[in-house]
Amino acid sequence: MRWITIKTLRAALTMWLVVTFVFFVLRATGDPAAILLPDDIDQATLEFYREKWGLTAPLWEQYVSYWKALFHGDFGISFRNNMDAFALVWERVPKTALLGGTALLIALVIGMPLGILAALYKDSWLDRVIMTTAVFGFSMPNFFLGILLILIFSLQLRMLPSSGSGTAAHLIMPALTLGTGFAAQIARYTRSSMIEVLIRPYMRTARSKGAGPMRRLAQHALPNASVPVVTILGFKVGELLGWAVVTETVFAWPGIGRLLTHSVAVRDLAVVQCIMIILALTMVFSNMIVDLIYGWLDPRVRVGAGTASK
Repeated sequence: MRWITIKTLRAALTMWLVVTFVFFVLRATGDPAAILLPDDIDQATLEFYREKWGLTAPLWEQYVSYWKALFHGDFGISFRNNMDAFALVWERVPKTALLGGTALLIALVIGMPLGILAALYKDSWLDRVIMTTAVFGFSMPNFFLGILLILIFSLQLRMLPSSGSGTAAHLIMPALTLGTGFAAQIARYTRSSMIEVLIRPYMRTARSKGAGPMRRLAQHALPNASVPVVTILGFKVGELLGWAVVTETVFAWPGIGRLLTHSVAVRDLAVVQCIMIILALTMVFSNMIVDLIYGWLDPRVRVGAGTASK
């Protein structure tokens, strides 16, 4: 019970800090009315829209009013589209979820097996090839890989569409672009964790009891080696969403990352704030899920949590 309370309080504090930071930073970067409206607009019309959008009140009043609206489920109205900000953002969530989920699946399917192979054949040519490839994949900028894939598979080979989201073929290059760097990181973490596990005494004990290589790997090595990998997944989900902004822009993928880029450019405050809240909630929720999985993989965590709650 104590563990849940602490996690809930941390999540609430994180959300308050995110909302407060985004609120004040956005308003410090310029007047949304001056940016959205034409340059030759008269001062009276400008003031009319500033008052209509609630930009004439003191900053602290705007802050209090925004929190009151949030508690009633009101995320504000988009200045640019004149529609509910949450509805506008929610239309894009499925596209970003599809892209991020596919990229995460690609990263796990590629990264973990390669990391395991590198650990099993430590210091061999296979290990060196895998780790060199992982470093290369991790170091390559996201936008560069995306442009490179477009040049090869869209312009040269004409195999895949370069933008949009109409078919499954549109998903391949953005998902590969987003998942490649993540797969390289997972491979490195998996290798390091697996090497530590393979030299543990319980692995020698399992071997002395007659357990075969596959059984030792599946029942003893992999569950223990997965604990550090699972731990970083919660942090990497947020990083994955950050990379999605670049990837969606490169491939014109209609997700919340691309919407965020456009909304920041025109100071569409309600939309940007709504997106940041959704991203923050996703990170907080994913970290809590990772904590639960961590406890399932490592019984010592459950025992420690149970002791602390007494």
